[in-house]
Amino acid sequence: MSTEILAVLEYMEKEKGISREDMIETISSAIISSASRGPEGGGPEIRVEINSKTGALQAWTILEVVDFVSDPATQIILDKARLYADDPKIGDSIERELEPAYLGRIAAKTAEQAIKQRLRQFEKEMIYDEFRDQVGNLVTGVVRRRERGDLIVEVGKAEAILPHRERVPGEDYVPGERIRCLLLNIDTASRGPELVLSRSNIRFVHRLFEVEITEIADNTVVIAAMAREPGYRTKVCVRSNDVKVDPVGACVGARGARVKSIVRELGGEKVDIIRHHEDPNELLHEALKPAVPKNVRLDKDARRIYFEVAEDDMSIAIGRRGQNARLTSRLLGWRLDIEKEEKKEVGFDQRMAKAEAGLTGLGIDEGIATRLVGIGLISAEAFEGVTASDLEDAGFSEEEANGVLDKVTAFNTSKD
Repeated sequence: MSTEILAVLEYMEKEKGISREDMIETISSAIISSASRGPEGGGPEIRVEINSKTGALQAWTILEVVDFVSDPATQIILDKARLYADDPKIGDSIERELEPAYLGRIAAKTAEQAIKQRLRQFEKEMIYDEFRDQVGNLVTGVVRRRERGDLIVEVGKAEAILPHRERVPGEDYVPGERIRCLLLNIDTASRGPELVLSRSNIRFVHRLFEVEITEIADNTVVIAAMAREPGYRTKVCVRSNDVKVDPVGACVGARGARVKSIVRELGGEKVDIIRHHEDPNELLHEALKPAVPKNVRLDKDARRIYFEVAEDDMSIAIGRRGQNARLTSRLLGWRLDIEKEEKKEVGFDQRMAKAEAGLTGLGIDEGIATRLVGIGLISAEAFEGVTASDLEDAGFSEEEANGVLDKVTAFNTSKD
């Protein structure tokens, strides 16, 4: 048995990185636990020692010295106790070495499974120590298998889980494929620490920007706000701490190279990069481009923005299934109320009345103004080239014609 234990100690130390001391404690605890359970749950209390160099196993059962034995597994009569201890007394505890054959049966019967469980726990504790400082960072792994809709990903020597809820709709991966994820957290469940990955979390996009864009990594450009619908669109609002650096240009890169690499990693998800403004009205205009918000009203107490857009811009402002409006609302932190702009049609009678009012404003009599509009002379500019005889031919008297032309001429002269 010592050779088997020594082999386990050496293998775990070299291949798994678990020290001999930890393994010895694990095996000893497992054997003690197995022995104490006994065939009916009342086994003896024992002490175990394992030699770290040879793997030799020794164990002693701890017995109480009594004058009458009612339980041979835990008690020993005084006369026999003298064989194992000097001058024992009633009530003392003495140790009696267990026979190797009995000890072997205990270890072989129940200790193996306990050792395996403890080893798994050791490995997961090592995983926790290795990855606890990487939570929130990007990690790259290889997809190994699928379990109940979740993906099991090998990250270094550890296995991580990419839950279905943390995946992007439409993305699919096959075993052997490399995948880049955010290390979302380490779930310290009853089964031990478990690495949980995410590709749908908004911090995944944030970390991609930090990795791909130097100005964000060194804090020259700051991401002021973000909003995302995984697999469809992300809006990123950026500002610069250096007046010489264009935050949007820095994120887009030459010919869009920087943002294209992020879009590729996101599987074609659209990414809108927006310049930050403190004024929510200005930020609204930036976020909704190319749609143009009109008649904007802010309710600062309720943090609501009311505005209108032209009919042609309505579908752009709202987006597919309301996506653009939702993302813009999250980005601004304001609730949006969007209405279609009403077109005010000016009727014929209104146009005629407006033209008449314009002529009477020149000092022309209201009745004459109505007759002038009726023949198409609706403004002072329309009289260019018109003579008194032209007006007389249209039914105006000589006096009326000259009076009208005098007033029009006086108006045009005053403008000059």
